Amino acid sequence: MSEPTDVETTVDILGEPWVVETIPLDDDFEGEVVATLVSRRGDSPTEHAVLHVHGFSDYFFHTEYGEWWLEREHDVYGLDLRKYGRSIRPHQSATYVADLEEYFADLDAAWERITVRDGHTRVVVSGHSTGGLIVALWADARQPAELAGLLLNSPWLDLQGRPALRTPVAGLLIDQVGRRQPMRSLPREVKGHYARSLHRDHEGEWDFDLTWKPVESFPVRFGWLRAIRKGHARLQAGLSVAAPVLVLSSDRSSSPSAMDEDVFSTDIVLDVRQIRRWSTAVGPHVTYAAVPGAVHDVVLSRPEPRARAYEEIRLWLDAYVLRSR
Repeated sequence: MSEPTDVETTVDILGEPWVVETIPLDDDFEGEVVATLVSRRGDSPTEHAVLHVHGFSDYFFHTEYGEWWLEREHDVYGLDLRKYGRSIRPHQSATYVADLEEYFADLDAAWERITVRDGHTRVVVSGHSTGGLIVALWADARQPAELAGLLLNSPWLDLQGRPALRTPVAGLLIDQVGRRQPMRSLPREVKGHYARSLHRDHEGEWDFDLTWKPVESFPVRFGWLRAIRKGHARLQAGLSVAAPVLVLSSDRSSSPSAMDEDVFSTDIVLDVRQIRRWSTAVGPHVTYAAVPGAVHDVVLSRPEPRARAYEEIRLWLDAYVLRSR
């Protein structure tokens, strides 16, 4: 592989040796748009890399996850999509896009840097929750030759909640309001249990910026939800991602009303039954693993389920990704 080209980077908020670069993108209706690529290289040049894309109301802070990949000779990249995390600008409506394909420009720019500029020819793309939906759609649309595997961590593949929310009538309502009043916020109650269960200043063990991953989450706007439902429909019609796919989730979902044990041992964000149902729509070679006791972001679970999740990734990596050369 080629040596990485010199590029202007700065030390990231994660601290050395993590570095960060801002990727300028075309302006949208709110003005300036950027994405942000965080990276850490191993001690020796390698053709292998992993690119991680976060979920909704989230950003890249997964240093332990990155170190796991570094130990397996993968350079690590984390992408903060437009209007998320490091990429949020004061004039922007955080998290908002009108079409998930807007994110393809972010991914294309990151991919060019990882493969062409930095010389990686075997890249695993990792996506969590909304990021899992986005990267699956992007991988299907682009079919990049360097894609060695697709790892989906609790991907958002359908709309959770009551069956009535998934009827044609509900879909038509979301579509009409999303087109006519795209910035209108969806009324919802956010109890904050999930973020509290993760953050070390509350009941968790992880350190992250509560302005970029707030306890109360960000507003859900109808135009964005319309884009999500269009993405769900495209995925459920069947994608053709050729690379091996691993889908991870908890073994159980729940809807706790207080900070009880379920908050720390189940997925309280998405319905894992929907993840199981739609996983095989991603491509012809999909491995699914349910991790007992895992939370929504399985690599942020308690130590025992987290270790189980890493073992599932290792087994998949050894069996399908590193051998499919």
